[in-house]
Amino acid sequence: MTRNTRTPAIEAQPHRFSAQEQAVVYEARQILLRHLNQNPVLTSWQAVLDYCALTIRGDVERFHVLYLDRRNRLISDECLAIGTVDHVPVYPREVLRRCLALNASALIIVHNHPAGDPEPSAADLAMTKEVRNASASPAVPAHDSGGRQPAPRRGRFPAPRR
Repeated sequence: MTRNTRTPAIEAQPHRFSAQEQAVVYEARQILLRHLNQNPVLTSWQAVLDYCALTIRGDVERFHVLYLDRRNRLISDECLAIGTVDHVPVYPREVLRRCLALNASALIIVHNHPAGDPEPSAADLAMTKEVRNASASPAVPAHDSGGRQPAPRRGRFPAPRR
């Protein structure tokens, strides 16, 4: 699996923990990431949520694409854009270019909301629709996260193809 990020995947939480506690939390996350980086199978929204809770963090919005193979194994988690505190530019062409280069069978688009509000904005929904429409052309399903971190109530996660 490849990982393409421009910032560290795990960032310290300021003012919540002592320096020693931050070091312990950081080390625990690194251990979990090593486990997850063994091409995890994302067979449910809970698995996606667990993965994203460890990898998509920060004080600015970060747009990630999880590229999957036919059995919903993670091929690559890529941070394609980093924005401001409330906006991240997304280019559907770049999402699809990388998808085709990796020979991915599906993709999941996710981004964090640094302010903590999980509700998708109108811009989030429009961006999700643009990427979904672009991915329909080469027949690459874009699993809908509703413009936010995936939630179980958004629908059933597709079963792996054999």
